[in-house]
Amino acid sequence: MKRILFICTVCFCGLTSMAPAGESFNNDDKKFPSLLPSASDESPEVAKWIDSAYTTMNLDSFGLNKNVFFYACKGYKYLLSQNRLGNQSLLTICDYSQSSRNKRLYVIDMSQYKVLFNTYVSHGKNSGGEYATSFSNRPETHKSSLGFAITGDTYRGKAGYSLQLDGMEKGFNDKVKSRNIVMHGSFYVNEQRADEGNSIGRSYGCPAIPYELHKKIIDAIKEGSCIFMYANDKFYTSTSKILNARFNWQVSPLTPAAAPQFSVAPGLQPSTDNLATK
Repeated sequence: MKRILFICTVCFCGLTSMAPAGESFNNDDKKFPSLLPSASDESPEVAKWIDSAYTTMNLDSFGLNKNVFFYACKGYKYLLSQNRLGNQSLLTICDYSQSSRNKRLYVIDMSQYKVLFNTYVSHGKNSGGEYATSFSNRPETHKSSLGFAITGDTYRGKAGYSLQLDGMEKGFNDKVKSRNIVMHGSFYVNEQRADEGNSIGRSYGCPAIPYELHKKIIDAIKEGSCIFMYANDKFYTSTSKILNARFNWQVSPLTPAAAPQFSVAPGLQPSTDNLATK
């Protein structure tokens, strides 16, 4: 009997250790005291910096989960370490794990620890209704792609003033440019549709944003900034080479003097709408 109990215990521990990173985290979790398990692989300084930045910017009240912020920061720092970012201070997070009725796009100034924009963003019409659950890197799927990308040049096309994106993750989003997946403004992405209970997800895969904000956002993040499209997708989080990369983060921890300098951009306030759960 003891031998059987020992074998069962070993098997259970082995299966637990094989669980993909982030599997135990629920998108409904808006607060938790520590970072996701994969953060334990990083230095204590990294964990402290993430916690400080997250708390300083009050990102919880904006509806951004801390493990999503951790993932975004890791990719942002990785691309910085590879000298891939021309616009180094800005990090844009498109959190497709949230309802399309939430303000799930975040533009963050990482040098000032300041939320510049927090607004609505669409996903591909074949990625899902209110929630995006299916993603693709293939043409003509009309689905959104996951992963890290770098913003490119602006142009005027069929959707008006638009921003090119260059996907950095092979197999996940390296074909966004050839698929013409760009950021642009749209009249169907707005607060009225969200308030009326309508889902905002009718693009061909583009992260479309409110028309009244699209020029300001595009001009802020264009020409080489990091943008991260995320969803609670276990295959992506467990196989992304960027999320699983080993490198020196080179973090600059927040100092007590830095915290009072934080302020929300004019006219931007945290919204309880973002705290809606699935």
